[in-house]
Amino acid sequence: MEIKEENIINIHNFLPHREPMLMADYILELTKEKVVTSFEIKEDNIFVHHGEFAEAGLIENLAQTCSSILGQSFFENPEADTKVIGFITNIKKIEVFALPKIGDKIISKASLISQYENICNIFCETFHDNEILIRGEINLFIQEVKS
Repeated sequence: MEIKEENIINIHNFLPHREPMLMADYILELTKEKVVTSFEIKEDNIFVHHGEFAEAGLIENLAQTCSSILGQSFFENPEADTKVIGFITNIKKIEVFALPKIGDKIISKASLISQYENICNIFCETFHDNEILIRGEINLFIQEVKS
């Protein structure tokens, strides 16, 4: 995948997560039905154990990648102080094939299967150097929190 720097989007504009729970760095591609993100595994990440990024970190990375599809409508105006709540409502299937190591840059891809209002079903996969690390199908819920 060729990545053009002018097309990279800061994921902070589409997710409420912040350090230490932010598990995606950039959005490389985003439409209403799919998203591609990148994330570099750093030594101080809370999900790094014995030099590897744990399964829980991979799942959180997938969830954050997936939520960018649904979350983009809440964060269209980056200057707005939008507050949202979102969570995984169901993991239909998850397969872990390998764990990335410190310093690895992972690429996660998600595609919308279906959506009903603020709930969506999404297929997602994460790769490192074209090797599949994890694949799954998850349901997410997200909504704006009214002050």
